[in-house]
Parts: sequence; C-alpha cells; structure tokens
Amino acid sequence: MSTLWAPWRSEYITRPKDPSCVFCAAPQNNDPLILKKGTSSFVIMNRFPYATGHCLVAPYRHVRDIAEISEEESRDINSLVQEVVAATRKAMNPDGFNVGMNIGSAAGAGIAEHLHVHIVPRWAGDTNFMPVITDTHIISEHIMETRNKIARMLGEAE
Repeated sequence: MSTLWAPWRSEYITRPKDPSCVFCAAPQNNDPLILKKGTSSFVIMNRFPYATGHCLVAPYRHVRDIAEISEEESRDINSLVQEVVAATRKAMNPDGFNVGMNIGSAAGAGIAEHLHVHIVPRWAGDTNFMPVITDTHIISEHIMETRNKIARMLGEAE
C-alpha cells in the first residue's frame, strides 16, 4: 500500500482564517514563496496547489475585478504570466498549462477580494481518480524545491 502525504492540506483546513488579504501581506512580509516582483504585480507559488508548479500572479494593489486594473497593471501582470510560463517550461517540461482567473466566488475564486491569475503546469495523464474520488491532489515535489527550480529559470531570463 502507498502512503499519500499532504500535511499542508490539514493546515489549510484547520487553521484559523486570517482576515487579512494574503496577496497584500505576501510582498510586505517578503514571503519566501514569492518568485518575482514586478513594477505593479508579483508572482508567488500557490501554497495549496492543484498541481506541482502552480503559481499565481497578482497586482500589489488590492483590487477584485479585471475591469478595475490599470493599463500598467495589466501589462505587468501579462508580462509576468509570460515569464513564468517560459521559466516553468524550462524548469519542469510540462506538456501544457492552464492559465486563467476566477473572478468572484460564484466563478470559483477562493480569494475573491484580490484579483490573481493562476498558472498551472499540466502533463499528459496527470489527472486521475484521486481528485474525483477522494478530493485529493497529489503534489510530487516539495513546494520550495519547485519554487527554486522556477526561480532559477526566471533569473536566467533576466
């Protein structure tokens, strides 16, 4: 029998809910999961990823809707998305990506108060019965190891 070890899921479910915005706090606290800071937005690893390498790009400004961001924020967000996709491709060799936003809780946004873009690397055959039957995602690598791989590739791009 194999053992599935995902202690961060328990942490997420049982911890007290912090009323502050994680996307506002991360850059202020120099969160170690931040991959890159842009002029008006930043890239951070998703602490509770759907797949290994799942990153998020968010503006520094606390804004909830894409219709509310400035042209500068839009350019910076899109530029960082492109850079992260390229760096993740070099670091992890995925077969594809899901890139997108969930705007509003009805659309599936877990943190609806602060706009963010999901970048999820995908591999052929990476979906299986685990999420459907057990509501469990299998993450095959420690988040800091993945972060460091992608960060090295981002550094090479600069």
